[in-house]
Order: sequence, then C-alpha cells, then structure tokens
Amino acid sequence: MSTTPKCPQCNSENVYQDGNLWICPECFHEWSAVAVAEEAPAEADTHKRDAFGNILQDGDSVTVIKELKIKGSSSVVKVGTKVKSIRLTDAGDGHDIACKIDGIGSINLKSEFVKKA
Repeated sequence: MSTTPKCPQCNSENVYQDGNLWICPECFHEWSAVAVAEEAPAEADTHKRDAFGNILQDGDSVTVIKELKIKGSSSVVKVGTKVKSIRLTDAGDGHDIACKIDGIGSINLKSEFVKKA
C-alpha cells in the first residue's frame, strides 16, 4: 500500500499524481514521483515550539506576544502577560498549552502566540 506524500513546499496533504509527477493544487508545486520513492521517511518533530522556535516543556513560563480575544467573553489576554507553569496538551484544534492566567482563569493557548520566558 503506497501512501500519498505531502507537498514539500507547503506541506499540504491535498496532492495528486499525474504520470510521473506529483502536483499540489494549493501552491501549484510539481515534483517527481521517482524522487519521492527514493526519499527516506522524514522523522516527525514531536516537540512543541513557541513562536520563535524554542522548545517548550511542561512547567515552563511563557509570555503572550499578541493580544488574544477570548471566545464567548468580553475579556482579552494582553500582550506581555506572563503565564507560569504551562501544561502541554495534544488538543486537535491547535490549542496545545493548558494554563491558568490571573484574573481570567483556566485557558488553552496556541504555542504560536507565546514566547518562552
């Protein structure tokens, strides 16, 4: 059973094969099917990283780098808010940090909006 590769340019899973070429309809990148077969499988990076590429771990402190509106509430998490003792999670919606923020309570954040303190 062969697996469909991801686009090497935009990492899209929506690719199709046309003869000896793989084509990505999202970024229009084309590459050889022979080159895909010869490639070694890439090792997946399972580390959670902040907006600047630093590896995050449970218990780290982070700082919010963008003002974040809280869905269903009129409050916001302001830029520069320091969050202590984060917990990394594997939520399917992209929110991969569970934490408590003073004045707001328990909240989930995306790692792309924080930097390691």
